[in-house]
Amino acid sequence: MTASAPLRITTTDPTPPYEQLRRQFVELIQSGVLAAGHRLPPLRQLASDLGLAVGTVARTYRELEAAGLVASRRGGGTRVSATPPTATAAQRERTLREHAEAFVRQARLIGASDEDVRSALSAVLSPAVHQG
Repeated sequence: MTASAPLRITTTDPTPPYEQLRRQFVELIQSGVLAAGHRLPPLRQLASDLGLAVGTVARTYRELEAAGLVASRRGGGTRVSATPPTATAAQRERTLREHAEAFVRQARLIGASDEDVRSALSAVLSPAVHQG
């Protein structure tokens, strides 16, 4: 992918790999890390890089295309759409909740308590308050 935006599949995550990959692409596209016209890696290359089946990556790309985030062209690859749809408030809320759930799951795996989770979030949010 890119040095600043590596894609990762977490084998201990109960979320299916295609969905993990889809979520990461959505975030990269909506945040502007992957700009309009950016070409996504070929299916076989990305599948090989991530240790996934080609069909898994193909499903991810189909879902991204159905959402209007990418467009595929035979011989031209899959590229980020020129005008990807912007996230609605409900989509942002859902994405935020998904990230929060993943964070809490990971925190629980290392034995963190609810108070540890709140403290970590507070520490991360505190500097943001001062930056305005």
